[in-house]
Amino acid sequence: MNKPLILVVEDDAPVRNLITTTLKTNDYRYLAAVNGATAILEASSHNPDIILLDLGLPDMDGVEVIENIRSWSNLPIIVISARSEDTDKIKALDAGADDYLTKPFSVEELLARLRVTQRRLSFMSAEMLSASSVFVNGKLKVDYVGGCAYLDGQELHLTPIEYKLLCLLSKNVGKVLTHTFLTQNIWGRSWDNDVASLRVFMATLRKKLEPDADSPQYIQTHIGVGYRMLKVE
Repeated sequence: MNKPLILVVEDDAPVRNLITTTLKTNDYRYLAAVNGATAILEASSHNPDIILLDLGLPDMDGVEVIENIRSWSNLPIIVISARSEDTDKIKALDAGADDYLTKPFSVEELLARLRVTQRRLSFMSAEMLSASSVFVNGKLKVDYVGGCAYLDGQELHLTPIEYKLLCLLSKNVGKVLTHTFLTQNIWGRSWDNDVASLRVFMATLRKKLEPDADSPQYIQTHIGVGYRMLKVE
């Protein structure tokens, strides 16, 4: 099984090199960003499994990065910072960080924190797989094994891309999926014309899902950001 994809957000070159070398030596896959704007772009484009985040970035505070990512994703964020005051730790954790590692740190401790997070990810994935291969949300049912979907007991006639969109949304119910994440997962790239195509396919999918276009139940648009599947009681 592939190791998680780690996004390393660190502007200090020696520290960044230490972290990425450690990850490479231990067979982790990784991406690197040197500022907050690039970190947010990489996170939305590649949907990494874990983020290692420095707070002292040149363009914005790391807490802002956490708050931005938390507005559309629950992916684990481990802060690695020279800020050792309790108030700094509390601020980062309250913003949505999952763990906090203070510089200077040992390579062994970093790897231990990653293993703990990886075990939690594996446990959550196993729980999701064991729960059911069928997704039910209100009158919508998606049979992942059968490769089909139903609304109020009637099979939906979806194109392959519409079905893939529906699966991506349903497997991330309650989360905002960015245009970049969706286009990367559908076409393996994210160009302007792909986003335009995404809007077209999303519109046709919604026509099949939403009886009342003026009062959508299942898919919510976040203008300029992406889409989210709502949980229907």
